[in-house]
Amino acid sequence: MNLDTLRFDSDGLIPGIVQSRTGDIRMVAWLNREALQLTLDTGFVTFWSRSRQALWVKGESSGNRLKLIQIRPDCDADTLLILADPEGPSCHRGTESCFDPVPEDKLAATPWPATLPWLGQLETLLRARQTTADPAGSYTQRLFAQGVDRIAKKVVEEAGEVVIAAKNDDREAFVGEAADLLFHLELLLLERGASLLDVVEVLHHRHADRSGGPV
Repeated sequence: MNLDTLRFDSDGLIPGIVQSRTGDIRMVAWLNREALQLTLDTGFVTFWSRSRQALWVKGESSGNRLKLIQIRPDCDADTLLILADPEGPSCHRGTESCFDPVPEDKLAATPWPATLPWLGQLETLLRARQTTADPAGSYTQRLFAQGVDRIAKKVVEEAGEVVIAAKNDDREAFVGEAADLLFHLELLLLERGASLLDVVEVLHHRHADRSGGPV
């Protein structure tokens, strides 16, 4: 990245919007030229703290660092989109995102509409269930405890139910069965050391390679 092409403000700062690979927006903070260079050099996102007037390596004390993947400036080169892998919650409140609704906030009285990045939150939850697999635990913990054969059998069962539901004129039932299939497929992916993100990356590469892709 050529820092000379960026438009820092009169204080020598530029805003950075942090996004994870699951698509959720984690936080917004400021970078000066030194913070940006350190981010590129170290591979971990570093900001400039306006309140402390000092460099601030995100997660330096908490361990919740942001591992840099890529930085992309906007069309005016005065804002940065920072793609990173979070190593824990990104908000000082302990929530995944600074934009998570706060219960006492009147503006958050109605639930935030479901978006695709929520699948990343579901995956995080399922990973936690996987590490606590227990034959006497929750439904998910029991499936993980039974292993790949049982989980794979559930995927086959759910796929059959999706096909049957698709032949009936009941959209709600069809979408419900599709949700069951996606849920169990995610369990199977995690059991085999993969995730939905890996599947998305394959689709992305296939689409980019138009000569061999299905899209």
